[in-house]
Amino acid sequence: MAEEPIGDISDINSLNPQQLGFMCGLEIHQQLKTGKLHSREEGKLFDYTIDNIPSNLTRTKRKLRAASGEGGKIDIAARFETKRNRSFIYVQSPNSGLIELDDQPPLEHDKDAVDISLMISAMLNAHPVETLQAMRKTVVDGSNTSGFQRTTLISTHGNLVTNAGKVGISVICLEEDSARKLSSELTEDGEIVTWNLDRLGIPLVEIATEPDIITPEHAKETAIALGGLLRDTRRVRRGLGSIRQDLNVSIACGDRVEIKGCQDLEWIPKIIQLEMVRQLHFYRLANTLREELEMPLLPPDRRNTEVQIESQISKTMEEKIPLEIQNVGEAFSNCESKMIEKTISNGGVMLAVKLPYLAGKLGSKTLDSDGAQLPRLGRELASAAKLAGVAGIFHSDELPAYGITEIEVNSVKELLDLNNNDAFALCCAPQWQAELALESVINRARMAWHRIPQEVRNVVISKGAPEDGTTSAMRPLPTGARMYPETDVPTFELTESYWKEISKRLPLSQSERIDRLNSFAISSDQQKQLVSRQLDDEFFAGVRGNLDSDLNKLPAKAWASMLLETSRLQIAEGVGIDINQVSIKMLAALLLVRESGGVTRDGLVDLGINMILEGGTNLDGEVTNFIEKSMKKAEILGLKPSDLGSIEEVIDRILDERADFVAERGMGAMGPLMGVVIKELGGGADGKIISKLLSERLRRN
Repeated sequence: MAEEPIGDISDINSLNPQQLGFMCGLEIHQQLKTGKLHSREEGKLFDYTIDNIPSNLTRTKRKLRAASGEGGKIDIAARFETKRNRSFIYVQSPNSGLIELDDQPPLEHDKDAVDISLMISAMLNAHPVETLQAMRKTVVDGSNTSGFQRTTLISTHGNLVTNAGKVGISVICLEEDSARKLSSELTEDGEIVTWNLDRLGIPLVEIATEPDIITPEHAKETAIALGGLLRDTRRVRRGLGSIRQDLNVSIACGDRVEIKGCQDLEWIPKIIQLEMVRQLHFYRLANTLREELEMPLLPPDRRNTEVQIESQISKTMEEKIPLEIQNVGEAFSNCESKMIEKTISNGGVMLAVKLPYLAGKLGSKTLDSDGAQLPRLGRELASAAKLAGVAGIFHSDELPAYGITEIEVNSVKELLDLNNNDAFALCCAPQWQAELALESVINRARMAWHRIPQEVRNVVISKGAPEDGTTSAMRPLPTGARMYPETDVPTFELTESYWKEISKRLPLSQSERIDRLNSFAISSDQQKQLVSRQLDDEFFAGVRGNLDSDLNKLPAKAWASMLLETSRLQIAEGVGIDINQVSIKMLAALLLVRESGGVTRDGLVDLGINMILEGGTNLDGEVTNFIEKSMKKAEILGLKPSDLGSIEEVIDRILDERADFVAERGMGAMGPLMGVVIKELGGGADGKIISKLLSERLRRN
């Protein structure tokens, strides 16, 4: 028989993953750098907010409902979302058309996206499927206009090598990303959510691991390793939101929970530890409650759970905690809470439910040794209620508080006919919403006599970052009923020759890329930066003379510095264009102008801006001509370096004129005199040359 779980929930470091029967797997979702998966729209994002959406963009309003899957069943998560009474507004961004609006059948898979997902499969030693068949995955939270997400199984049974051991790769899929949420507005008739369609349909590769992760730290290591492998392809998107990690976590006395929103890898271990704490706490609470009602206790290993006993207890608790919602507004006619007063005056109601046997079991806010909120049933009830769109609930263990006095608490107890063992929950909102919220509260309260429910949770976020590593309920864990074949997308037959071709052209790893930079006279820091910023291929092309037939080989040190400094960004910002529109070829041409003495180091950015303003960004077949024009333009703008003799002459004269100042300050005169020399020489002076010559002369003195 399995032993009882050990650990102090107020100290996450007291938990032993092995003793607790810890299991964990990762799901990585990575955007690919291609066009959309099932339409030929570009994969560009338009960063609109609800306040700056262009007025000329089409808006379409929809409501979604759950439909049965191929097996005739409605998915539990879809059924729950339907109850939330929401409607959706879709903003048609410039890269969304009829397919994104679900007004036209989808097209076949984007070939580049298929190539990349197969390449990733080969890198992870996974076995590809013979036929790629798009499937529909039911999603009715509004993030997909069709009510489902298209996803295609690419490969299975791969593996990833980590320092802590090999992690199996269960499946690799190719799927559509969802729309982006812009706002949510609560009305009397329900919630209205506005979505931007720019992200909808951008390809995602989804990688799901086996539950081979052995510790919370190992989960972080695995996420880092997978992220690095994906970046090695050089064909995935980078930046905030381009990669998302989900965690599947359980301990033996709990059950599987999927945690979304783990954006910051540093938080992964703590998020997992706090979920272990949560599952341990509710296992112990369930057995405390069972013991009080003389019910059979939960075994410490869920595999030993007796279905018949659980079914009977579930039926018993439905009888003991009935769904009886009562209007207790009369008790709050003189309430001091401004929120309650405002809600009721605007047509809202104060509803209450009785929670038998739970007095003193709901808890109040308490922190662990690291400052994270300890798990408590009251928070789980509030989390369940919030899924109906309400701001929260009030419960008896935390009252009186929030403007609710002892008088009102006693009035509610009297109206609900409570005894000393009973708790209660209150919800103040529009009636339909308060009723849905309290129905969720009752359902979750009944579960307190069981293990934690299988569900999807998300990390609690504050100011764009995890608040403390705790999570809140999001929706029930989906079932197989949500998947069925997509009949509008043709299947893709994967031939052996195609797979061999993909397997032969796998990208270099980061360590291999750094190794090939060792033969060049650049620093180790420059090597790492070039690889990290994915600029080493451009570096190689430049130093080997492969950027353009009219361009000579570039000096390694100067070219590495040019790629890593901000000149390209400054030129783009100066013209008001995207940095990618300032081509690498143009940057190389400007470097050659500078190296040949055609423009000062400080004047290069101004020259680049002027050349784009006059001639645009297209250099096809005009590199030599561009260099010649740049040399002339630099001279006209006064950006051509002064000759060495004139610089020395000016420096010597200024030192003579300020001999007393130099004698008094010594090398301390360097800064003030630099400004004087540069001012006299004008924009044609090279700051580095001036600094070198001035420093040499000051040392002589």
